[in-house]
Amino acid sequence: MVKIRFARFGSKKSPFYHIVVTDRENPRDGHFIEQIGTYDPKKPMVQATVDKTRMDFWVGRGALLSSSLAKVMRELAKAPKTAPVV
Repeated sequence: MVKIRFARFGSKKSPFYHIVVTDRENPRDGHFIEQIGTYDPKKPMVQATVDKTRMDFWVGRGALLSSSLAKVMRELAKAPKTAPVV
């Protein structure tokens, strides 16, 4: 079964995630089929990148989103399209 989930990169206490398509039995940071985006939890949600066409392609082929990625995708859909001025 194919899953779309996070692969953790970055250093200790400074996570950075790649959104990857992989077999569910592979380890979290192991081999993946395709990288389709990035997510940095320390930056605004609008800076997360996802290739929606590739995600739709894989979901159409039967891939499942992990629960944590599904939560981030819901938040990304609700986020305003422009970054707030600080």
